[in-house]
Amino acid sequence: MSTTTENIPRDSERAVPSEHEHASSPLPPGTAAKPSAGPVDNRPPFDPNPPVRKGGAGIWIVLFVLLAAAMVGYLLWKRSSEHVRLTESTHDLAKDYVNVVHPSAGPTENEIVLPGNLMAYAEASIYARTSGYLKAWSTDIGAKVAEGQVMAEIEAPDVDAQLRQSRAALEQSKANLEIANLNFDRQKDLLAKKVASQQEFDQNRTNVDAMKSAVQAAEANVQNLTVQQNFQKLVAPFAGIVTKRGTDVGALISPGGNQELFRIARTDILRVYVYVPQAYAGFVKVDSKAFLVFAEYPGEKFDGKVANIAGAIDPATRTLQTEIQMDNKENRLFPGAFANTHLLLPLKKAPTVIPVNALLFRKEGAQVATVGADGIVHLKNVSIGQDYGTTLEVTSGVTEQEQIIVNPSDSLAEGTKVQVATPKAEAVPQGTAK
Repeated sequence: MSTTTENIPRDSERAVPSEHEHASSPLPPGTAAKPSAGPVDNRPPFDPNPPVRKGGAGIWIVLFVLLAAAMVGYLLWKRSSEHVRLTESTHDLAKDYVNVVHPSAGPTENEIVLPGNLMAYAEASIYARTSGYLKAWSTDIGAKVAEGQVMAEIEAPDVDAQLRQSRAALEQSKANLEIANLNFDRQKDLLAKKVASQQEFDQNRTNVDAMKSAVQAAEANVQNLTVQQNFQKLVAPFAGIVTKRGTDVGALISPGGNQELFRIARTDILRVYVYVPQAYAGFVKVDSKAFLVFAEYPGEKFDGKVANIAGAIDPATRTLQTEIQMDNKENRLFPGAFANTHLLLPLKKAPTVIPVNALLFRKEGAQVATVGADGIVHLKNVSIGQDYGTTLEVTSGVTEQEQIIVNPSDSLAEGTKVQVATPKAEAVPQGTAK
């Protein structure tokens, strides 16, 4: 006996009574309601074969194709741009670029630097003119003295004794002259009365003349010894500073130039002698400006001016001796110091100058390379004047309107085609108006 199961409902398809049904369904009398086993599941039944949406895969394929096409186009454009830039760069590198400048006007005054030594405006060594022993000195090194001030005193007793003796001899000569005059007056009266002879009269007259000469000789001797006595005091010949003392109290002093007792210098004005080369000698004038630089005063300049010029070139050195004077009232500088002397020589006309690195030295001589409006190079011979360090004076060959190549290559030749490089714009600092 076969049993048919098609009409038997599945467990999941069995109807589950609702809460309302449970509530409304009557229970037999005396029967209690059973509690619910759990929450009621109201979800729809599970479908093992859900429907599939159509058209989603095609949209993604289209987007992928468009993206691939865009990337390929971008790569092709980038490669083409790089090729164009490479072509332009290769073309630019193939050009011969040069930097140019124009000749300019040089300085209106020529500055030359020469070595020099400072000297006092006046300097003198003090020596003794009389012999003796140094009694005392009143000035030491660094002391300021006035003109005529006593610096030291020498004790010479022998000179003092000779002076006293000469003064006594003078008085004796004066007394003898007075007696001779009295005898001469008497002889006049006797000769008038014919009592004395002419010979006796003449003898008395010549005796008076001899006594007069003796008095004059005695006076000269006294004056000489007085001067020697005055030499016992050493005095300053001018106002200045004592720069050396070579003696002390009790030292034996001898006259002459073998023993320097003091040295005095006037330092309120200083001199410096420089020797200007012949090439610049024609520009040196009295009152030309100058300044001195000293290593002990970095960055400071001391003004001076040309006071005297020798007026002749020294044939041994081919230089012109020039004296420069400068004020030193503050006594900051000392005689004997070394200085770099900057001499400013005015020029009648400002020279035409070019940079040093624009000059070419070839077998034709000194040359410069100029560039015209067509970019063609022309080599021109020039005449060089003064050397200013970074620039050179050009006396002939070029004008200020021409373009001169700086740092020209050794291979640069006449007629070469070049391209003038455009100067880069300088950066302007922030907050600065151009």
